[in-house]
Amino acid sequence: SIHAHLENPYKLAHRHKGTSMQQLLAKNGLMSSLPCRQRRDVRSRVASTTPPVTAPPKVAGIAQDITQVVGNTPLVFLNRLTQGCHAKVAAKLEIMEPCCSVKDRIGKNMIETAEARGLIKPGVTTLVEPTSGNTGIGLAFVAASKGYKLILTMPASMSLERRVLLKAFGAELVLTDPSKGMRGAVEMADKIAAETPNSFIPQQFENPANAEIHRRTTGPEIWQDTAGQVDILVCTVGTGGTITGIGEYLKMQNPDIKVVAVEPAESPVLSGGKPGPHKIQGIGAGFVPAILNTGVYSEILKVPSDDSIAMAKELARKEGLFCGISSGAATIGALEVARRKENEGKLVVTVLPSFGERYLSSAMFADIRTECEEMGINERILYRDIAGRERFVP
Repeated sequence: SIHAHLENPYKLAHRHKGTSMQQLLAKNGLMSSLPCRQRRDVRSRVASTTPPVTAPPKVAGIAQDITQVVGNTPLVFLNRLTQGCHAKVAAKLEIMEPCCSVKDRIGKNMIETAEARGLIKPGVTTLVEPTSGNTGIGLAFVAASKGYKLILTMPASMSLERRVLLKAFGAELVLTDPSKGMRGAVEMADKIAAETPNSFIPQQFENPANAEIHRRTTGPEIWQDTAGQVDILVCTVGTGGTITGIGEYLKMQNPDIKVVAVEPAESPVLSGGKPGPHKIQGIGAGFVPAILNTGVYSEILKVPSDDSIAMAKELARKEGLFCGISSGAATIGALEVARRKENEGKLVVTVLPSFGERYLSSAMFADIRTECEEMGINERILYRDIAGRERFVP
């Protein structure tokens, strides 16, 4: 019966990855035999059985600790960059999280979920995690707040700012061979955990709590802020948690919402290509993550690293949004979709994952950094010798 299929639509959808709720109903003979009006009724009944649409409320008054202010980030329209587009583009500003990235959400949820299950305890458990930087920072501020020791493994190719931030929060940092990408960091984390008593690996690439927090918070926030009018979601893919959680939630509200994945052109693993080195820190892990629901998206866009860097700079100059390289990639994908004639009048939502300040030492700002280093003061130039001594010349 229809009722039997609607008892738990999320589980039904997850068992049939790649199939929308509307397709599942049709596959089971529950849509094709119904007139249009009744089909709309069925869709509305599907939505009514999903988690509440209302996003978690903001903390009123003074927060108990820093973890309580995670989430509820704003959604803003892009204006100057979207000139000539057929669709509107709105960006979810995860750059406004407590530690300036979308990974703050999963850092909090992975730790709190493990605590609720009795798997970890402050002062006893050592947390160990492979990270490209932002998840490590998300875990680090939560671990510091709760009293956990944290050991992180990270490819040496990640920015210097990330290393400094992680150490500033008291985390122990182990750098791994950059040529091995995130796989090398994962292998090192497994080795350290095996040698460390009372250790626990949250493992962002496999932990269901990663995608779950986006189903419970990020997705509902987008649905609420757009008044349910979002038509297309464009997301970069790192662990896959963001696109999986948001995409699944939005499709449960409206099966017609399209989800588009963005990956580095130099490492098009999701598209069936081979992994390779690229400059878009935080996405393109070089393998298909276990928690990624590859059926939630219907299109994959491949974006070059240099184009992503250029777009991230444009976001700052034309929209006043200071973002990282993956935000540039996400914006390129969103603008490409918004320029299509078939999307006339639609609303495209994308997620800007991280703040630009932690990329100052990366290739993104190499030209500006050189220019700033060579700036003169009253016609003189500050010179630093090999010993670190500074003087003005001439």
